[in-house]
Formats: sequence, C-alpha cells, structure tokens
Amino acid sequence: MLELQGNDLPTAAFANPLSGVPNVESPFFDQIFTTDSVSADVLRIARDLNRNGFAVIDFPDPDFDSVAERIKLSLSPQFDWEQWRASGWASNRGLRVQDAWTSNPDVRRIAANQQILKLLEILFGKKPFPFQSLNFPVGTQQETHNDAVHFHSAPERFMCGVWVALEDTDEKNGSLEYYPRSHKLPFFGNEHIGKCSAEQEQPFAHYGQYLDLWRRLIEAQGYKRTIFRAKKGQALIWLATLLHGGSRHRDPGRTRWSQVTHYFFEGCSYLTPLGSDAVYGQIDYRRVQNILTGEDVPNCYGHYHVSQEVMARKAPKSQRLPANFDPKAYLAANPDVAAAKVDAAHHYLTYGQNEGRPLA
Repeated sequence: MLELQGNDLPTAAFANPLSGVPNVESPFFDQIFTTDSVSADVLRIARDLNRNGFAVIDFPDPDFDSVAERIKLSLSPQFDWEQWRASGWASNRGLRVQDAWTSNPDVRRIAANQQILKLLEILFGKKPFPFQSLNFPVGTQQETHNDAVHFHSAPERFMCGVWVALEDTDEKNGSLEYYPRSHKLPFFGNEHIGKCSAEQEQPFAHYGQYLDLWRRLIEAQGYKRTIFRAKKGQALIWLATLLHGGSRHRDPGRTRWSQVTHYFFEGCSYLTPLGSDAVYGQIDYRRVQNILTGEDVPNCYGHYHVSQEVMARKAPKSQRLPANFDPKAYLAANPDVAAAKVDAAHHYLTYGQNEGRPLA
C-alpha cells in the first residue's frame, strides 16, 4: 500500500521560488524531493513523473476488489452491448459513462480517495480536487493525444489524470499506450499551429491538426510507444502534456473496465486552449465542479478571483449553442451523457464540442 510520510509537504524545508510550476516538473525538483522530505514510495513516484510523465501505483483502497465489482454491476446495464459487439468494436468505437460519480458512490469513492489526493498535493504543491470521472467497460480506442488542449490551467500544467484498472488489461482488450518523456515538450496551443478559433465558424474544427502534430512530434523526437498491461487494482498517474491513447480492442467477447479521474488544483484558472486566442482577448474559461463538495470552483489568477464579468467578456463565440441544437437529439446520440443526467446544453458547451461529440 502507498506510504505517505508525515503531514508536511516537501516544500516546507525549501523556499520554492516557482510555486506556479508543479513540483514534479520544477527545475528545483532535486531540492524539493529528497530522502528527508518524502517517503521512498513518493520519491519513486515523483522521479517517474519527472522523468517519464507517468507513474504506476497500486490503488490505495483495501476494499478495491469489492468496489470494482459493484461499479461493473451497476454501470453495465447502461451500455448497448449487442450493438457494440456486432459492429461498434470493429469500427473503433469505445463506450463510456461520464461523471457517474453524481449517482454512483463507488465511482465517487475512487475519485475522492484521500491517499491519492494527499499524494497529488505533495507532487504538485497545490491542493487537488477531482472534477470529472469517466468509466469505460471496454478499451477507449482513442487516438494519441494530450489532455492539455482540452483541460488546461493558468499557471499551466496543473492538471493530471489517474487511470485505474478495474480488471486485467492486455493487447486484446484495449490496453493503454503512452510515450515516455513526451511531457517535456513545450505546450503547443492555437498560436503555434497557425489557427485562430475566434475566426472559425466551427471553433474546434482544427482539432485534427493537433492529432497530426502529435503524430509528427512522436516521429521527429523518436518517442517509443509503451504499452501498459495493467493488473486489476493498478493505477497510472499521468501529466497533462503526456502523449497517450488507447490500443484497439481486438476481442469483442472481453471487457476492459476502468475508471479515469481528472484532477485540477486550487488557485488556478481552468481553460480550454482549443477555444482560446489570447491575443484576440478570447479565453475559454471552464466551469469546473469539485467532486468532493459538488460546488463550482472559482477561476483564480494569482490570489485574485476572476470575476464573472471578465469571464463573460472574454468568452468565445463557441459559448453559444449551434442554431440547430436539439437537447433530446444530443442526449440520444450520447447515451453516457444521458445516463449521467446532466443538462444537455451545459454538457455540450463545457465538454461536448471540445470532444467532437455528435449533435444527433
């Protein structure tokens, strides 16, 4: 089981001049993380994240097996298994339920695990909070990407994901894949690929250009793909800019249950770079809900809250719904959203358009 040491964060013995950089990515890493400041477990995890952009741990819940089985039993009826096994898997489609934490206490239990929260606070130097859960019964089959173009922060890189295997995974049921050290690349936004979301009729139409960029960066930098053959109960922590994806699900007779929780950190602004053009004065602020409290988290800059007036003035055109938006059609086309019982319009503006969700 994960061992944490004492109650002090590692910065207590070191005056960190860069509090706006996550501890694990700081140029002062070796001063922050020492054998005197953290346990051997935490030091190993911190070094793995610093070096490779990810770290593997055993999920710290003594009743994990029971929790995992209850999640599978509860969520399984929400999926059209017959259709997926007939054609969905072959057409590279995944299945998922978003934000099941709102109705499933076991999903919330994993997302709100106190040992994980304490660990992330040590690793990043700010207090974390979970803001989104995703539950997958099969392989995601996602193209290689990084999360930062969807979930970003100011200061940057204060976002991470924790993926937990609810059963064993391998190449036949859609294992995870990732590219070690790719997190060390600079963050590339719209200005770096010559796009301006504000001037586009469809503000996220250029997402395919990012997918092409990431493929070319992998080739140019010589990054080698790594497969995570997780055992049930293992978890993968990854940094926001790590390039990762999901392998093909090759055996439709098998499942591959897992849960992803995304975490932000307090004292930041929460942004969607795909819809942000800073020079145009357009910032796509996110409305972020803390799973621990159920309350919205304020966007901050330094020690100041960003006012609703500022956010409204900076909001992109994409905050307006398409003229042909039909809430019922959107929920029918996205059954995981319907199952989460969230407002269709809010979901589309906050998540769906960024993720390329179908309108009908």
